[in-house]
Amino acid sequence: MPELRVIPVEGIPEVHPDDVIAELVVAAATTQGTPLADGDCLVVTQKIVSKAEGRLVAIDPSDAAARRALVESESVRVLRRRGDLVISETRHGFVCANAGVDLSNVDEGSAALLPVEPDRSAKRVRDGVRAHAGVEVAVVVSDTFGRAWRHGLTDVAIGVSGLAAVVDLRGQPDDRGRELQVTEVAVADEVASAAELVMGKAAGVPVAIVRGLDPTWLREGSARELVRPSADDLFR
Repeated sequence: MPELRVIPVEGIPEVHPDDVIAELVVAAATTQGTPLADGDCLVVTQKIVSKAEGRLVAIDPSDAAARRALVESESVRVLRRRGDLVISETRHGFVCANAGVDLSNVDEGSAALLPVEPDRSAKRVRDGVRAHAGVEVAVVVSDTFGRAWRHGLTDVAIGVSGLAAVVDLRGQPDDRGRELQVTEVAVADEVASAAELVMGKAAGVPVAIVRGLDPTWLREGSARELVRPSADDLFR
C-alpha cells in the first residue's frame, strides 16, 4: 500500500477579504520546508475561503431572532428545529446545522457564511497555486458537519477541484472475487477528515497538504457528486 502523508501548513496569517489564499499557502508551505508538489491535495477550511471572499455579515450574537433570520435566509428548506438548532438544506444542496452559518473563529459581531460556489472557490485556489508555484494540485474546501445517527463532528468536502469527489468501485471484484454492487467511496470527504486531524478546531491551522493520493483520483470532480438527490433520500 502507498504511504499517505498529511502535513499541516502553519504560519498562514489572518485572512481578510480579497486576500489571495493560493499566494498565502504557497508562501507558508515553502517557508516551513514543505513546498507544494505535483499531485498534492490541498485541504482549505471553509472559514478562510469565506473570509477571503467577503462572506462575512454583521450580527449581534445575543440576538436570537437575528441569528434565526440569517439561518433561514441561507436555507432553501428547514428540515428540523430543536431550540436554537436548525437543520436545513442550503442552496448548494447541503443538509447541515444552521445552514453553515458560523460564529466561531471570526471577530465578535460577525458571522461567516458558506461560499456562494464552493467548487469555484476550490478551482480559484488551484489555479492560483499553478500560477504562483508552477505545480498541479487538487483542492478540497472543507467544513465541519455533524452526522445523523452518530455523535461527534467531522470535516467533509463542500468544494472540490482536481479530485474525484466519489470513486465508483461498482463492478470491481472484492478481495474474494465477488463483484462489488454498491460501493462508492467518498474520497473527498475522507481527504477532508484526514486533513482535519492535523489542523484541529482551535489550533489556527486552516490548511493541510495531503500527499500520496492515488494518481487515478486526480481528475475533475465536484462536491455535487457527494450530494444525494432528495428523490433518493429516505429521510427527507
